[in-house]
Amino acid sequence: MYTVAVTGHIFIAHSLKADVFGPAARLHGATLVLEAEFSRPELDAHNTVIDIAEAGRILKDVAQTLDYRNLDELDAFRGKLTTIEYLASYVHGEFGKRLAGRFRGLLKVTLRESPQAWASYTSMLGE
Repeated sequence: MYTVAVTGHIFIAHSLKADVFGPAARLHGATLVLEAEFSRPELDAHNTVIDIAEAGRILKDVAQTLDYRNLDELDAFRGKLTTIEYLASYVHGEFGKRLAGRFRGLLKVTLRESPQAWASYTSMLGE
């Protein structure tokens, strides 16, 4: 299996309005490292998994929609608990929309809150 990864970061604000989240139920900020890993069992006709420059552009495009935003105010997240797990899935979906018909393989999106805490969402694209 071949893998290519790109990374960036976003600054967000949000609140997790449920008692189980303790102080995180209040509005707070977070800096998240965003990683996207693309994997395929074989290289394409150009000996790549994906054009790494294209993957980087998509990462920046997706990040821009979230960076320096209060997620509680965005329509995409109304009524949602924007946990790091949920956000990893959301970002994965945004990559999927932008890559429709252009990448076939495994995409793993990881959001890192710190070196000790992160969440990932992985699934196939292009099937």
